[in-house]
Amino acid sequence: MELLPWLLGFVVKYPEIMASAACFLLLFCRFRRRSKRIPTNWPVVGALPAIVANAGRVHDWVTEFLRAAAMSHVVEGPWGSPGDVLITADPANVAHMFTANFGNYPKGEEFAAMFDVLGGGIFNADGESWSFQRRKAHALLSDARFRAAVAASTSRKLGGGLVPLLDGVAASGAAVDLQDVFMRLTFDLTAMFVFGVDPGCLAADFPTVPFAAAMDDAEEVLFYRHVAPVPWLRLQSYLKIGHYKKMAKAREVLDASIAELIALRRERKAADANATGDADLLTAYLACQDEIGMDGAAFDAFLRDTTLNLMVAGRDTTSSALTWFFWLLSNHPGVEARILAELRAHPPSPTGAELKRLVYLHAALSESLRLYPPVPFEHKAAARPDTLPSGAAVGPTRRVIVSLYSMGRMEAVWGKGCEEFRPERWLTPAGRFRHERSCKFAAFNVGPRTCLGRDLAFAQMKAVVAAVVPRFRVAAAAAPPRPKPSIILHMRDGLKVKVHRRQED
Repeated sequence: MELLPWLLGFVVKYPEIMASAACFLLLFCRFRRRSKRIPTNWPVVGALPAIVANAGRVHDWVTEFLRAAAMSHVVEGPWGSPGDVLITADPANVAHMFTANFGNYPKGEEFAAMFDVLGGGIFNADGESWSFQRRKAHALLSDARFRAAVAASTSRKLGGGLVPLLDGVAASGAAVDLQDVFMRLTFDLTAMFVFGVDPGCLAADFPTVPFAAAMDDAEEVLFYRHVAPVPWLRLQSYLKIGHYKKMAKAREVLDASIAELIALRRERKAADANATGDADLLTAYLACQDEIGMDGAAFDAFLRDTTLNLMVAGRDTTSSALTWFFWLLSNHPGVEARILAELRAHPPSPTGAELKRLVYLHAALSESLRLYPPVPFEHKAAARPDTLPSGAAVGPTRRVIVSLYSMGRMEAVWGKGCEEFRPERWLTPAGRFRHERSCKFAAFNVGPRTCLGRDLAFAQMKAVVAAVVPRFRVAAAAAPPRPKPSIILHMRDGLKVKVHRRQED
């Protein structure tokens, strides 16, 4: 009986201690009730502790907690952040934002500020600017002369660049970083399509190209901006240190490189005003300056932003997709055998017309993209308050991040065995491709923002596979590589492989 009066006296004398103990017990009980995999939104710091602890494996971490949270979860930022974030892998939410209520989900000013290095290009644009750029890009990419030029230059680059390089690697017996090889290949190809110039990045001595290195640095900073506290980002910007300084240097190189390439194209055009053989995108944009309605510095800025956006889209996404595909292929000899048989039955020509007949290869590439989408997440922001099909409320102060990487690994979407590499899931019993499956996981395949270069990218990847697989067998490490924490799903440590010449059967 003496204990109770003592406790009452203690509470009266030390109320602040009892209040602190009560808060601790409340938070402890809240934490205990939640799944250990779901990040806790703590007072003041929000989910920052979990973000920092998992920043090196962010894509797999997001997948883990979305599985435990029915595919959607709100992550609150620390004090001083502009708002919280809904992370989702729910296809119903994706369809709602990208199709049913598309007009309410622009990228917004915060997105443009985060991706400022891309300027006013199509990745950042909204409204009429986005619509115009999309129409113009679609017209250029759909042009028959441009597509023929792309097919011809790709064939030349593969036959005169990639195949001899891999042949030399096979002869030496040395290991090579296949991710580096593909990034060099796609950088050269994209520069040829965009600027009409081959930078020669894919060469036996693996030269350093400042333009390509600056793109890598910029992408690293863009990802850092997603996980670093806003006050810390502002301090770096104020002091001009850290990642702010790294982005400034990268942007300086990017601007100088693009300005030089644009000047070279203008000089070539002035030297031969009647030339009609150039089918690169920069030449097409220079020819329609009146339609664009800009001149002087404004037009130069438009060209800079447009070409940089096209370079990012063409180089990074395709190289990422090819790297993950060849790693999967090296660990699934049965799939490789079926692709090899299909290629021998339908050998592609330099025009690439036969690539459409490679149905199993198309299914295998789609399955690889499901598991390892080159763009692992997509941003959205509601201009007006809205409620998603999952029941989550969104609005101007709550951004949405769609995890495409996680969506391809959700059992609720793909059923049991969703993490297995099985191209057959994309085929009908009659062996035809199931196009409708694309809308189950890829935001860029849903609604008005359908990926402009999707068909071109598939044709390019098929051409690379057709050039490599019949000639070489790639032996990679069996252990699954780790995705790099980046806005593009590259492998963290590259893909070291041994290349062997394939013996004729």
